[in-house]
Amino acid sequence: MSKNLFITEKPSVASQFSQALHENMRRGDGFFEGDTCVITWCVGHLVSMSYPESYDPALKSWRYDTIPFIPDAYKYQVIDNVKKQFEIVKKLLLRDDISCIYICTDSGREGEYIYRLVDMEAGVPAEKPRKRVWIDSQTEEEIARGIREAKDWKEYDNLSDAAYLRAQEDYLMGINFTRALTLKYSRKCAELLGMDRLTVTVGRVMTCVLGIVVRREQEIRNFVKTPFYKVIMQADLGGETAELLWKVTERSPYYGSPYLYKDNGFKERAYAEKLISELETKGGHRAEVTDISKKTEKKNPPLLFNLAELQNVCSKLFKISPSDTLNIAQELYEKKLTTYPRTDARVLSTAVCKEINKNIGGLKGYAAVSEDAARILAGDKWKSIAKTKYCNDKAITDHYAIIPTGQGLGNLGSLSRLSADVYELICRRFLSIFCDPAVYKKTVLTADEAGETFTASYKVLESEGYMKVFTCSFQNKGDNTDTQDAKNENGDEDEDQAADEGLKKALESIKKGDIITVKDHVIKEGETAPPKRYTSGSMILTMENAGQFIEDEELRAQIKGSGIGTSATRAEILTKLQTIGYLDLNKKTQIITPTIVGEMIYYIVNGSIPSLLDAKLTASWEKGLSGVADGTISPEDYRRKLDKFVTDKTNEVKGKYNADGLSQVYNKVSVYYKKASAGKGRK
Repeated sequence: MSKNLFITEKPSVASQFSQALHENMRRGDGFFEGDTCVITWCVGHLVSMSYPESYDPALKSWRYDTIPFIPDAYKYQVIDNVKKQFEIVKKLLLRDDISCIYICTDSGREGEYIYRLVDMEAGVPAEKPRKRVWIDSQTEEEIARGIREAKDWKEYDNLSDAAYLRAQEDYLMGINFTRALTLKYSRKCAELLGMDRLTVTVGRVMTCVLGIVVRREQEIRNFVKTPFYKVIMQADLGGETAELLWKVTERSPYYGSPYLYKDNGFKERAYAEKLISELETKGGHRAEVTDISKKTEKKNPPLLFNLAELQNVCSKLFKISPSDTLNIAQELYEKKLTTYPRTDARVLSTAVCKEINKNIGGLKGYAAVSEDAARILAGDKWKSIAKTKYCNDKAITDHYAIIPTGQGLGNLGSLSRLSADVYELICRRFLSIFCDPAVYKKTVLTADEAGETFTASYKVLESEGYMKVFTCSFQNKGDNTDTQDAKNENGDEDEDQAADEGLKKALESIKKGDIITVKDHVIKEGETAPPKRYTSGSMILTMENAGQFIEDEELRAQIKGSGIGTSATRAEILTKLQTIGYLDLNKKTQIITPTIVGEMIYYIVNGSIPSLLDAKLTASWEKGLSGVADGTISPEDYRRKLDKFVTDKTNEVKGKYNADGLSQVYNKVSVYYKKASAGKGRK
């Protein structure tokens, strides 16, 4: 009797498939087997690219005459510590009674690559049927749908080509550039750093990320603070004290003055004091309301979580790394609680929107949001969600946003406190899109005192709307995690002030032409602030939105959506940079800083292959891989471009060297890093 073979990426996923297939299964060594099907699994990658020495033993030695190394045909090998499972999978793939192979590895480029390598290394006959199962969650319904609608694996050949090329790209750049730069610079660099040896490790994505972090650190190091002095009017509004900020206008004698800080203060305290003296002499402690505008503002719920946004928010709220967030998201997915985590989309598909009531309804059994889910389901907003910005088929490539399935609630008890909080966060972000906007009333007050203008802006929350759903143990009420910090990089505070009940009433009654009493003038001192260091979460978003570093508008538009790395690899890249000692991560704050080793590597790359530090290049490679995946770029064209780039850049490095420059850089930055390590520098 013939049987179908299902191959998943992990044992835990295989277990989910065994339950979904509703067949009595016996557990074998590395597989499940029933009357009509067999289920086995990889354990991540079973096969990898071979080291250079497998092509020629002479290539094990790092020498200039062996690079650039670009094989005509790539070799692959089974990974040593998973050989047993590979042999189990291979035996099943080649069994005569297997009539069809169902590929159930993760639905994405990396999952495709994992299976294709196994298929190739096992030598599966070309005539054996293979079908690709593409699912968005591990609920029984979704698994059944994926199997029912599975397509011939050849329909994913373009995705497979992109996966192979991505691996070859990282392999060629990593081997050739790392060897070339290490041979050229490592001895001198290690001597300066007091190290026995140093490998100049570089890569297509990781070196670009290092460059972003080092450049930010250099901006902070070279930043010169500018003091400023703002004049505040403290006025009586119906018995309540309001603070209005002076702003220069064309009729002010200070207009165009070189002593101004922007349009709302001075660079020197003496001029702020002079203005106050003039006001108190001329104004008689009275001011006239020259304008008062009142308007209603609505704030819609934020878009849903993709992996990058979830990693950013979890970094802020829970102070955990992107890798930790990804692990939790994967756990929630494997326990049927949420949909596929490695997604770049923040919207839903039309197909999902048609049955979204099932996801909402399932959450009525989840105590933390049961009341919200029931209220939303009783309303009508969910019925029209497909007509809103939260549904956009064109913004989805492989998978839609991360949302709760409404199922798997029996697994909640097995979650850690942190995992449970992340699940609740995902649920609340999801439910919020079916709620009304938050409504604010904004009042802008302008007053004239002795010909000078003072203004104040007040923002009052009138209706919580979706923000009510965000009330939870780990998040302040009304905090939708999209808000900006209170101060920007120039040290200015948010211009919108909060108003207590008394001031709210006063603002309601005041009108244009009213005379208000000026109680006092005060000077508010401040200083400009340097750019902020990246956190692990903000770096993930920066990698996703790499276009911000590209000045050319047309190119920036071309790479929109590509970014640096992929949702599946960004956390891993940050972890590797920490592991090799190029970046430091403060686990308490999640702030990322370069090490002195990282900055020296940055200098080496900047003087030899500067394009590796350029987001434009890195993102354009990723854009090219996307083109291969969607069939608009041929694998052959991409490979030719890749081979030429690696060859040219490797040969360029072989002809360059600047030992004096290395020494100068080390002497310049070593004091800075010594202070930092002593706790006197960076915080």
